[in-house]
Amino acid sequence: MNPNRLNRTFPIRLALAFGLALAIGAPALQAATPTELRNAYTARAGAPAMAARGEQFFTSSHGREWSCASCHSAKPTVPGKHASTGKTIAPLAPRLNSTAFTDEARAEKWFRRNCNDVLGRECSAAEKADVLTWLIGL
Repeated sequence: MNPNRLNRTFPIRLALAFGLALAIGAPALQAATPTELRNAYTARAGAPAMAARGEQFFTSSHGREWSCASCHSAKPTVPGKHASTGKTIAPLAPRLNSTAFTDEARAEKWFRRNCNDVLGRECSAAEKADVLTWLIGL
């Protein structure tokens, strides 16, 4: 094979190989319902999810200024209000918000952002599973 041709196609081949490796090796959640998303988090955590733990996590402060309830309200069956911007936030309970936790990428984005605000780190799979268990039960 011509070495110049190999050099030109190498970045394309590398990108394809990397993409294939991610597709095969990455454990995608691919959730379509809140229950499927919760089940995927529970599987990743390796332990059963608990609604009581989820409620406690959601309503408690974790050493930072805000808790989840600071914006989403202690009753996530009603609209919340962002603590600093005042923007209205739709209820989190899936029973009252048909789009809540139906898109894995969107759920991950908001968990990452909000957990960082509340905890100063990302939430664990167990924490996500517990919160979702509680929210699904509301």
